[in-house]
Amino acid sequence: MEDLSLHILDVAENCITAGASLVEITVEEDVAEDKLVITVRDNGRGMDPDFVSRVLDPFTTTRTTRKVGLGLSLFQQSAQEADGDLSVESALGVGTTVTASMRHSHIDRKPMGDMAETMVTLIEGNPEIDFVYTHRRNNREYVLDTRELRADLEELPLNNPGILQLIRDNVKEGIDEVAKGLT
Repeated sequence: MEDLSLHILDVAENCITAGASLVEITVEEDVAEDKLVITVRDNGRGMDPDFVSRVLDPFTTTRTTRKVGLGLSLFQQSAQEADGDLSVESALGVGTTVTASMRHSHIDRKPMGDMAETMVTLIEGNPEIDFVYTHRRNNREYVLDTRELRADLEELPLNNPGILQLIRDNVKEGIDEVAKGLT
């Protein structure tokens, strides 16, 4: 994976496969502390403790179409390359939380990538699922919550092309606005 937004997309798709009705994605950038923390949390079916203990092994997967599951292990590798790590917490019937932390300024940290496109891809393919995307940089915050959008739009579906373009533009503008908090 060439950027962090693709890792986030992969983890969020795992959440959807696990039956989540709510996926929360949080990106926290703290330049002063030189930290970047990415958290993806869901309310899906969760995993038992034995599976959680093996989930970062690339040869552990729930898929029946192949015997490897590289997504989490590649995300962990990306975090470790930037002086960080990845953790997975899960409980059956409650959900799963994946947290990747890394040094913000590390030369080997992958770029953030296109989070607007990641969010549009998730919403377009899964309009019935609620997504909350929060992006914090220092003292600024942007939040996209599809539950709020759904309430405002009434009967228009979230995967309507015009709505998706509005979401794309809103996420880009929101991230640009929090970027001003980098100084």
